Amino acid sequence: MNIEAIVKQVLEEMQGKTPSAAPSAPAASAAPAAGSIPKTSRVAMLTALEHYDIKEYPIPEIGDDDILVKVEGCGVCGTDAHEFKRDPFGLIPVVLGHEGTGEIVKMGKNVKKDSAGKALALGDKVVTCMIFKDDPEITMFDLNKQNVGGADVYGLLPDDDIHLNGWFADYLVIRGGSSVFNVSDLDLDSRILIEPCAVLIHAVERAKTTGILRFNSRVVVQGCGPIGLICIAILKTMGVQNIVAVDGEQKRLDFAMELGASATVNFKDFKGIEALAGGVKDAFGGHLADFAFQCTGSPVAHANIYKFIRNGGGLCELGFFINGGDATINPHFDICSKEITIVGSWVYTLRDYATTFDFLKSAKAIGLPLNKLITHKFPLDQINEAHQTNLAMSGLKIAIVNE
Repeated sequence: MNIEAIVKQVLEEMQGKTPSAAPSAPAASAAPAAGSIPKTSRVAMLTALEHYDIKEYPIPEIGDDDILVKVEGCGVCGTDAHEFKRDPFGLIPVVLGHEGTGEIVKMGKNVKKDSAGKALALGDKVVTCMIFKDDPEITMFDLNKQNVGGADVYGLLPDDDIHLNGWFADYLVIRGGSSVFNVSDLDLDSRILIEPCAVLIHAVERAKTTGILRFNSRVVVQGCGPIGLICIAILKTMGVQNIVAVDGEQKRLDFAMELGASATVNFKDFKGIEALAGGVKDAFGGHLADFAFQCTGSPVAHANIYKFIRNGGGLCELGFFINGGDATINPHFDICSKEITIVGSWVYTLRDYATTFDFLKSAKAIGLPLNKLITHKFPLDQINEAHQTNLAMSGLKIAIVNE
């Protein structure tokens, strides 16, 4: 608080002058010093469909196994949009936000390391993944047994007497038994993108189990929202060179090229699925795809994707994070006679989070502009506008960023 006086004193001593008297300490009634922890925290509480209220709650005492995090930013996820518009999980009133990150400002005496064994200290930047339950199948290094669907997640917790349960807030209380990762070596934009990137790391790991996805595979990615675009970036970082992006928005297709696509197909340029499949085949130089990622929540898009895949090819379906309705396919022509190998992917595992950190560093190293995914940033008190911007599809990734 007395930094100006301290600097002046040091300069005077360097010049051989008698230091001037430092000002007296501020009165107890003065505002808290920069970096001090306030007594209360704001949260964005979803209190009704399509409406947040900014509420303020006391910051509770931190237990021996708990961590208090000052929130720096949080992305707006498609799941947040579904909850904002329809409350499919029946959580209202709720503090949402699960793509968040922030700085440790207080920690219990038992907190020493993160979930990957990395040391934790005050000032470290962190993200959370899942809150453990008494489930022995949720382990750090198990790739397949349990994804995050089997555990609780901050930002999708019912409201309780703590209230600081989601990242759409000034502060978050990470309770003992939660996963937490030290990501101080990543910039803020990268940290905000960790959670959606983990979704795609998991999908690519699932795709690899088919034995079909290889370096030289022809891969089609259908849907160029944030999920599809991140999928393209991961494939490019892995070394896959022949990637065709399919979408109906040319701006998104142009960005897909920046993130590693070798060609694009705008479905609005074609009438009917046979013509569209022909367009995809032409983009691959006369070949159908070896592997496909279906990244939209559209049942029609799912029905179409089979037409883009060669006999003996593979498919990873990851677009349906909630029930999006039934898709009409012909099992004989679409699956059996073509012997398509299909895997489903939903959210991620703990291990996928650790892999995501390496991906973000690798993508940056080869020059992929992932930070351009975040097209809009809003302060917490404009969260209703942020969600409406997201629903209007006016940008790609929308984020709440605290000053």
